[in-house]
Amino acid sequence: MTDPSPNTRTAIKLDIVVIGAGQAGLSSAYHLKQLGLTPGRDFLVLDRAPQPGGAWQYRWPSLTLSTVNRVHDLPGLSFADSAGGDDSVMASVAVPHYFAAYEERFGLNVLRPATVNVVCDRGERLRVESDRGLFSVRGLINATGTWEKPYIPDYPGRDSFRGRQLHTQQFRTAEDFSGQHVLIVGGGISAIQLLDQISQVTRTTWVTRTPPRFRTGPFDQEAGRAAVKLVEDRVRAGLPPNSVVSVTGLPLTPAIEAMRTRGVLERQEMFSEITPSGVRWADGRTLDVDVILWCTGFRSALDHLAPLQLREESGGITMTGRLATQVARDPRVHLVGYGPSASTIGANRAGAVAARELTGFLGITPTQR
Repeated sequence: MTDPSPNTRTAIKLDIVVIGAGQAGLSSAYHLKQLGLTPGRDFLVLDRAPQPGGAWQYRWPSLTLSTVNRVHDLPGLSFADSAGGDDSVMASVAVPHYFAAYEERFGLNVLRPATVNVVCDRGERLRVESDRGLFSVRGLINATGTWEKPYIPDYPGRDSFRGRQLHTQQFRTAEDFSGQHVLIVGGGISAIQLLDQISQVTRTTWVTRTPPRFRTGPFDQEAGRAAVKLVEDRVRAGLPPNSVVSVTGLPLTPAIEAMRTRGVLERQEMFSEITPSGVRWADGRTLDVDVILWCTGFRSALDHLAPLQLREESGGITMTGRLATQVARDPRVHLVGYGPSASTIGANRAGAVAARELTGFLGITPTQR
């Protein structure tokens, strides 16, 4: 397929568009091709990023292969074979290299940079409007993840703070905070990793909304399935998804043990308001800080799907299908990397199931190709 011009108003007809070329999007595209669909003719992958790598290309430099959570293989190509054996390589380099090799190996023909502005219902088809053209499709696999939608809670006084506020998404190096008192907010894996780094170069205070749960002992497949099911049950009920880590707990690693020994895991309860010079707790205690680092997670980047009215009054989306990737309100739409498929291994499985279920729903079979 030739590169569509952003100036043309004629919609290019395809069976399926995949939005996003991270782990879930690439898995979906691979399985669509395995089912007999041709990239660029029957389906197209649109990706907003300027190069392969999904959100990984934006991660902070200190996140190396030795510190990142495991990068699971995409179907058909081993990550280890692509990345080599050097664990000191930055994840923001190694994973994009792997994704680029994957796209080339399987000829997925990702169109980038391509920003999808809106998806609208046009009766039997969906209209996908992007800055690289218009597309009329029978079905959609959305794999936009969360990186582009950082979440910062709206605490009283937030706009009055005279210091610096930033989100995990904007973090680069711990040395940027040398000589400053940094308040780190959040109880997830990223918060722990950044607390570890920053506390080694300057003063830190750690606050979380709920007491952190550290997990000891092995985390086997049965425990993993049970954790994912809790998230899956929520989205099947139309509730906003919780993160998988919120139910799995934090692994008690040697690095975390070392942090405990250094005394940096002395967690404070969440403050009640932000002041011009810091924060104040409900009991009147105050703390002056120079920086507030919000490690408060992300939300699903689904604003472009708003015209489809997929959400319930609860704010969630009722999901169905084998792995809860199919939208109950519009079965032509699958969300991968959402809810129970937000983890990398979950994204792989979700891509496979979404491809099969969507092509089945649309009546597309390999014999038609």
